[in-house]
Amino acid sequence: MAPGRILRILGVAVLLVLAGCAHRPQPSDINDICVVFEENPEWYDHARRSEERWGTPIPIQMAFVHQESSFIADARPPRRRLLGFIPWRRPSSAYGYAQAQDPVWGEYREDAGHWDAHRTRMRDALDFIGWYNQRTRERVGVDLDDPRRLYLAYHEGHGGYRQGSYRQKPTLQRVVRNVEARARRYEEQLAGCEDDLQCWRWYQFWPFCR
Repeated sequence: MAPGRILRILGVAVLLVLAGCAHRPQPSDINDICVVFEENPEWYDHARRSEERWGTPIPIQMAFVHQESSFIADARPPRRRLLGFIPWRRPSSAYGYAQAQDPVWGEYREDAGHWDAHRTRMRDALDFIGWYNQRTRERVGVDLDDPRRLYLAYHEGHGGYRQGSYRQKPTLQRVVRNVEARARRYEEQLAGCEDDLQCWRWYQFWPFCR
């Protein structure tokens, strides 16, 4: 094979790999779950599979992602500033759609058997949220349809939740109320568009895609 053709083939291969690694853009309206899913219909499939596996309702999963990353795949906490202007370390290792930190992400990959999971991939982020909330139910007895208490345990960790560390954090209390309200709003919105989302692939048709 001619060297020029080999280079062209390698170039195409590199472009395909880069395209596969590219992050999805933020949905045009992150406050409307129907828009989020219409623009990213496979996200609905991922959320539904996570709900079936772990039990957290789809609206609660997506409300967590909204709060944690605003649907930005490679979101990270902003860096601290040394002397007020020098970029310094980040406050935590939180990363990706679910803002999972390194230690608990490692636990998830081992416990759930997802060694190839990536925090910048929605499928894995939603499965992680479902897995973590299931552990919250098992360890501290929070119902999976209670977004307020689930998010408190998600933010503070199970130990912090047991100790009530959130009681001294008024900003977190406001965040929790927002997560709860968004989950309820997403629930209402999803009721009006879920039938269409269940049959979006060309080979899916009622009643077999429900």
